[in-house]
Amino acid sequence: MDLKLNDINEEVRAKAARRCRERGIIIPTLAQMKNPELIPDDIKTRLKDVGLWDIDPLNLFRITWKNDPATGLFNRGNWIEFPPELTGVPARIIGLVGKWFPTGAHKVGAAFGCLVPRLVTGQFDPEVNMAVWPSTGNYCRGGAFDSKLLACHSVAILPEEMSRERFEWLTGVATEVIATPGCESNVKEIYDKCWELRATRPECVIFNQFEEFGNSIWHYHVTGSMIREIFEQLEGEDLRLSAYVSATGSGGTIAAGDYLKTVNPNLITTAAEALQCPTLYAFGFGGHRIEGIGDKHVPWIHNVRNTDMVCAVDDQQCMDLLRLFNEEPGREVLAAEGVDPRVVDQLPLLGISSICNLVTAIKTARYYGLDGRDVIFTSLTDSAEMYGSRLQELNAESGPYTRDDALRHQARWLAGVTTDHMRELGFQDRRELHNFKYFTWVEQQGRTVDELRRLWDPDFWTEVFASAASWDPRIEEFNALIREG
Repeated sequence: MDLKLNDINEEVRAKAARRCRERGIIIPTLAQMKNPELIPDDIKTRLKDVGLWDIDPLNLFRITWKNDPATGLFNRGNWIEFPPELTGVPARIIGLVGKWFPTGAHKVGAAFGCLVPRLVTGQFDPEVNMAVWPSTGNYCRGGAFDSKLLACHSVAILPEEMSRERFEWLTGVATEVIATPGCESNVKEIYDKCWELRATRPECVIFNQFEEFGNSIWHYHVTGSMIREIFEQLEGEDLRLSAYVSATGSGGTIAAGDYLKTVNPNLITTAAEALQCPTLYAFGFGGHRIEGIGDKHVPWIHNVRNTDMVCAVDDQQCMDLLRLFNEEPGREVLAAEGVDPRVVDQLPLLGISSICNLVTAIKTARYYGLDGRDVIFTSLTDSAEMYGSRLQELNAESGPYTRDDALRHQARWLAGVTTDHMRELGFQDRRELHNFKYFTWVEQQGRTVDELRRLWDPDFWTEVFASAASWDPRIEEFNALIREG
């Protein structure tokens, strides 16, 4: 579905505003998400008594990278700088922390970008429609949470082999939860379920993160601008904003790289994926354990023309580093390697896909020979808190974690990182990946060849990202309708 913010259904919009008024809902603007200082003081005061994960409409104002976990209000951003003692490279690698979003992952922002523009224009009727959130994990959690806060009904769809924590939480938030066959890489099965719902349940509105431009627009503006702000806060001489790393996932988070290229046209954007399912790396397929990054196709909203490098990461590396970062023997080994204890204490802020991003950032630094003036940014989508059951499974499979295990994992997966399984993309490579979208989106999902050709035009993406200029005026109009009642 494409956003049409000038197509307003006045009757439905008025009805939705009345519903929000009855429930005390006010919707934040993009400007407030980027700069929470713009949030009204009365809302900030009330937020002090609201928990980060509470089902309270006020938590819509916590859809920002700037939540302060200590005060419950806001700061200048949450990030970790990974030192050379950990990474083995001189480049400065910085990860934006996603744990301090409601639900513990930044996907609440992506989902907001898909639902809210339609809600405030009357294109989604909360009394009639069901918001369907097809996902390999965090997106359906974010969508269900946003829906609940906005008094909308939701259907969460995700593979049955995703972590137990996700399902347990969703049952208390989503109106309906559907488990599809397979694991992280079984995206087509999710799509198939969506087509079934379209055919049998007309009240369902599918918010497919892989084709919803609201997803990439939100990250372009909110995540991209957050990275720029952090870069400008860093101390050091002659620093260069050199690279941005993102797992391809739905194609949303990587759009921050499109924004950053407007700041530095020479910025390197590296897409990360699982070696066990190397879709961009080798047009490959397969199953893997890096939860949250989806694959076997190129997302419709991924502007592959702006992707410079593809890096395929072994899922075993991510699982072993998950143990290294969270088990006591691993923490001791890292401290003995000279890693600052304050950094070691922050490593549980990395979930499995975050670890994949960190590894990719290290490989990018090695491949391009980046030095201490070069700054690489990535996102830490969620934290190890989401994967407690995975750690239990790893202990059951491999036995208690020992110092020898930690020494091996540190040596092999950190100190031993190389530039294997990396594909630098030339013009023809990018054109091939663009054409590869045909088989999913035209043959299977109903898109047209003309639409596909439009995606190759750089002006198309400029227009898409510029369309966000209409978001805040529409949100403010909607909030005015709420207040007028």
